Formats: sequence, C-alpha cells, structure tokens
Amino acid sequence: MQEYELAGIEVIARGVAKRGGKVLLCKAKSSTTTYLPGGHVEFGEKARQALVREVREEMGIPSAASDFLGVVENSFTQHGKPHAEVNLVYKLVIDPSAPTVSQEDWIEFLWWDVADIASARLLPSEMIPIVQSCPG
Repeated sequence: MQEYELAGIEVIARGVAKRGGKVLLCKAKSSTTTYLPGGHVEFGEKARQALVREVREEMGIPSAASDFLGVVENSFTQHGKPHAEVNLVYKLVIDPSAPTVSQEDWIEFLWWDVADIASARLLPSEMIPIVQSCPG
C-alpha cells in the first residue's frame, strides 16, 4: 500500500437548491466539472451556518439550510496531493427572485436540469442521487 501525507479531512457544507426542475451548481471557470454550492466549515461553526455564510460570501444573497439530506465521503488527488473530505448536504433555500451571480472572479453559478444531472460532471458523483431525491 502506498503511503500518503494527508493534512487532514476537510469538512464541507453543501446545499441542494432547486427551482423549476433545475438545480443550482457551482463551477470553477477554468474547470469542466461542477459541484454543489457551499464550502468549508470553520472551527466552532455549525455546518448549516457554514453553508449560509458561504452562499452569502459567494453569491451575496441570504439563504437558509433546511433539511439534512446526507453525507458524502470523498478522497481524490489534486495537484499531485491527496485530499479527503466529508460533505454534509442540506436542502438550500434561496429567494426565487435572488440573482445567482458569483461575487468571486474564479467561479460561476448555473442552473442545471435535474433530469440531465449526469451530464453536469458533478463531483463527487455520489451527490447525484441526493440531488435527484431532494424535494424541490
């Protein structure tokens, strides 16, 4: 077995926001893969609080994290270094009239047809059944 130096396991809060048969996804402008909105849980912060904070920072809009939808563990190699994360996934509630425009230069948000979620290259791919089963 190959040994890796792992800095730690990252805890990530992610949200599933749906509107009219579409789900809100985030994408690095330089990437072809997508992920659910959210980000790292900071020390002393609850995951729901982290999700709301990340949405406010990244989109500039208020939101709420409601129902807990599941956990997705993930490990991957990025820039030659191993990473591990635990994603805590919640239903994300945002105002339907709120703009979903990025406040950060390197990412963008898009609404993707839930029926075609497999083509979104959503990572980790274990999120797909959570997105499909989330009411919305």
